[in-house]
Formats: sequence, structure tokens, C-alpha cells
Amino acid sequence: MNVLLTAFLTSFFALLWLIRLHRRYGYFATDELDGVQKFHRHPVSRIGGVGVALGLVAAAALLWLDGRSIAREFALLLAAGIPAFAGGLAEDVTKRVGVGARLLLTMGAAALGFWLLGAMLTRVDVPLVDDLLRYGPVALLFTAVAVGGVANAINIIDGFNGLAGMVGVMILSALGYVAYVLGDHLLWNVCIASVGALLGFFLWNYPRGLIFLGDGGAYLVGFLIGEVSVLLVGRHPEVSAWFPMLLVVYPVFETVFSIYRRKVVRDTSPGLPDALHLHTLVFRRIVRWAGGREVEALVRRNSATSPYLWLLCSASVIPAVLFWRHTYVLMGFTLGFAVLYVWLYRRIVRFRTPGVLRR
Repeated sequence: MNVLLTAFLTSFFALLWLIRLHRRYGYFATDELDGVQKFHRHPVSRIGGVGVALGLVAAAALLWLDGRSIAREFALLLAAGIPAFAGGLAEDVTKRVGVGARLLLTMGAAALGFWLLGAMLTRVDVPLVDDLLRYGPVALLFTAVAVGGVANAINIIDGFNGLAGMVGVMILSALGYVAYVLGDHLLWNVCIASVGALLGFFLWNYPRGLIFLGDGGAYLVGFLIGEVSVLLVGRHPEVSAWFPMLLVVYPVFETVFSIYRRKVVRDTSPGLPDALHLHTLVFRRIVRWAGGREVEALVRRNSATSPYLWLLCSASVIPAVLFWRHTYVLMGFTLGFAVLYVWLYRRIVRFRTPGVLRR
């Protein structure tokens, strides 16, 4: 609990300081107001990930001062995540680091995780694929792609106040619960520190959007989710490899579906931003009841969008926690979530939103 509180307080007060500096002097990266994915009307700093990172560093320092045996591994995991965080933060500040470069840096961070901690996926509980993963280079490449993909997916859903932050809290809490049940002190402490640091950010981000997570924060959170998942499955054979897969199915399927929608359906570049993500459709076509003056209404609609997606995410997190040992059950829920997502997306696109969501 001390780890969670330390990470929370450090993140909270560090971000308070950054917000005050940004408002008074205009320091630090500011998000643009124009664009198909912009839903705010005031300049906002987008380096909330700095507070999350500082919260994690403070938690690592606390473990070291307490003489905990896991302090070294905790620090090594954070060190491995530096390329992912740095690439995203560089984009936040300069807006000149492309998606490909950030993805490669995150994959490099996953390779560092293997070198420093031995974090590598050697099974996904699919027979033919597991045979391929017996070969070290294949397993390492698969791990790097998986971790990079999860990090990019968290960045994809970072579009509204509180969305990526709370989804990260939900996923890391689920991972932390299973780590706690299994007595894995390293992964348990990584998860509770990450949850604490994210909550410190969340209170400034939701509902008013006083600071954004940014690419640095999104890639750092995604990297931690990916690495904890890889280590949990690798260190504990009783954990189904489909447990973390079901946990992250919302952001991952959002990413895969977006690539399909852009490349196959619209024949455009998968890297081009658009206003057709599920969370954007919810904002434009469901959350129309928030009133007030123009700017005030926009903030209300922005913040009212995220709970719809938290609910959707919980449809995968809850069964994942309940059935984390049972591969075939988890596979069924993963397929069911994909069906639910496509059905919901089609209904909203065709202006046939389910009545319960409109109410």
C-alpha cells in the first residue's frame, strides 16, 4: 500500500506543478486545437506521462530504501521502458516522431526487457504457434511485436478525458490481482505502483482535462502492461496466455479494426488519423445530452464519453479475472468481445444505437 500511495502522491503533485507552469508561462508541450481527433477548446499540456513516470521512479526508490529484494528488478523494468517513454515524449514535445519510429523504440524496449529480465513469450496456448515459439529468435520477435502492439493500442484509445487512464488502471489492477494471488511480489508491486501513478494523473485529467497523458504516457503504460503480461505468463505456467489477451482486447481490437477499416474498407493509409474510432462515434452520436455554453458543453460531452468505453472494457476485464486459468473459456470471451464490438460499431454507424445507450 505504501508503494501505491507514494506513486499516487508523487504523480499527483508533480502534475499539479506542471499544470501551474503551463498555465502561467505556457511551458511544455501543448496539444493542438484543430484536427479530426481534437475535442477540447483550450490549450492543454500533453506531458501527463511525466507525472506517471515520476510516480513509478518514486515507488522504485521507496522499495530500494526499504531494502526490498525486488527493488533491483523493479528498477530494471523501468529502465527497459525508457525508449518507449522517450520516443512518445519526444513526439509530445516536437510532434516530429512518427508512429513507426515510436513503435520501433517500444519494440526495442521489449528487447531490453528480455535482456535485463528475461521477459519473453514462449507460449500463447495455441499448439502450432507454441511450436514456433520454442525458437529463441522467433519468440523474441513475437514478444517485441506483441509489446509494441499493446503500447500502440493504448495510444490509439487515448482520445478523451479519462479514457486511456482508467482503461490502464482496470487492466493493471486485474494483472496485479492475479500476481498477488500467485505471490509474485515483483509484478504485484509494479502493478500497484502503476495504478497509483495513473490515478494521480487521472484526477487532473478527468473530468476537466487539465493535462493529457500524451504519447509518452500512453506508450509507457502500454509497455508496462505488455511486459507484466509477458512476465506473468512466463513465470507462472498456471496462468493462461489468453488471460492478458482478453484483458487488452478492447484497445488491441480497436487498433486492428481501425487498420482494417482504413486499409481495406477505405483504401487509405492505416497511419492517417480519422474521426471514426468507436470512442469518437460515441462522442458524436450518443453523448448529445450534455448541455451548456459551447466550451462547457464540449467538456461535458468529452468527459461523458469515457464511461461508455469503461463499461465496454469491463466486459473483457471482469471475465478475464474470473477465468484467468481457463484457456478455452478465455478464448470464447475474446471472440465474444470481438463480435460485440463489431455489432455495436455497426449499430452506431447506421444510426441504430441501442436504446439503452441513448437513455
